[in-house]
Amino acid sequence: MKLHLSHCHPWDVSPAAAIMIQQELRQYVLTDDDLPDHIGKVAGIDVGFVEGGSITRAAVAVLEYPGLDLIDRGVAYLPTHFPYVPGLLSFREIPAVLAALEQLEVLPDLILCDGQGYAHPRRFGIACHLGVLTGLPTIGVGKSRLIGRHGELPPERGGWVPLEDKGEVIGAVLRSRAGVQPVFVSSGHRLSLPTALAWVMRCITRYRLPETTRHAHRLASG
Repeated sequence: MKLHLSHCHPWDVSPAAAIMIQQELRQYVLTDDDLPDHIGKVAGIDVGFVEGGSITRAAVAVLEYPGLDLIDRGVAYLPTHFPYVPGLLSFREIPAVLAALEQLEVLPDLILCDGQGYAHPRRFGIACHLGVLTGLPTIGVGKSRLIGRHGELPPERGGWVPLEDKGEVIGAVLRSRAGVQPVFVSSGHRLSLPTALAWVMRCITRYRLPETTRHAHRLASG
C-alpha cells in the first residue's frame, strides 16, 4: 500500500542537521487524542541490524484488535546510512520502517513503536517522527529509559508513575506485568499519554511487551 507522507526530508544528513530537522518537525506533533472512531488494526515495529550493522532490517506486524491475531506483515532490508547516535535513532531506522510499511495490504489504525516518543531530549523520538511523517497515530513503548526521572513504581500489573524531565511530564513508567521490569510509554502522535497507556495495556497479554512488539520481533528474527 502506498504511504502518503508529509514533511519529507533527506535522511543521509549529519547529526547536527538531523537535530535541526527534529527541532523543526517537533511543532507538528499532536499529543491530544485524535484517533479514528474505530480501531480494528494495531501494529508493532521491530528494527534490527545485520551484516555488522551495514544493513537495517525492519519488520511491521499488523494485528486484528481486539483478538490480537496477525493479519498482515512487512519486512524490509535497506543499507544503513546513519551512524548510531543516541537521540537520533529515527534517522537510522525509519527509512527501513517506511519500506516495510509500503509492503502492507492495509495500513494500521495505530502503531506501537519499540522506542521512545515524546520521552526524548527534544520531545521527538522515533514514534513522534514516524507519526508526523505518516499521519498515523503512534505510541512509544521503550524497554529502557532514555531521559527523565520517576518515583517508585507500584508492584501490580497496570501500575504506573509519571516520567518527568525539567518539570514536564514526558511519559510514564508502566508495570505491564507484576514482577517484571517496567516499560516506558510516551505519546508519539495523535493521542494523549492516558490514552497511550490504555492502548498499551490493551495490547499486553501475559508478557512484559505488547503483542504488537512480540509479533514484529518474531517476524524480524525469522
